[in-house]
Amino acid sequence: MTNFGFKISNTRVIHLDECKMELVRKLYKEEPSFKRCISCGACAATCSARQFTDFNIRKLHTLFRRAQYEGVQQALKACMLCGKCTLVCPRGVNLRSLIIHMRKILFEANKK
Repeated sequence: MTNFGFKISNTRVIHLDECKMELVRKLYKEEPSFKRCISCGACAATCSARQFTDFNIRKLHTLFRRAQYEGVQQALKACMLCGKCTLVCPRGVNLRSLIIHMRKILFEANKK
């Protein structure tokens, strides 16, 4: 078979009825500013950890909102909690607090 330099990915279907949305609801309760996020990418563009690792806070937001928690806890460890993302957020999302709460919620969920 000829190698064209790309491959066709499998489709990712999200069945929200089957997702455990209680962790997302808990995060909304702990950090209500998370609801204001419009996924503009300003946080990811200014991230210090992004310069040295493959950390992408916008990707983690999306995965968490979709209740796809696999790998999120490990990826959150790369965040240095510098706060640059919070400073540039046009919607005023407290990203430092959000990351701390995401870590705490996922830790508690994995502990059970």
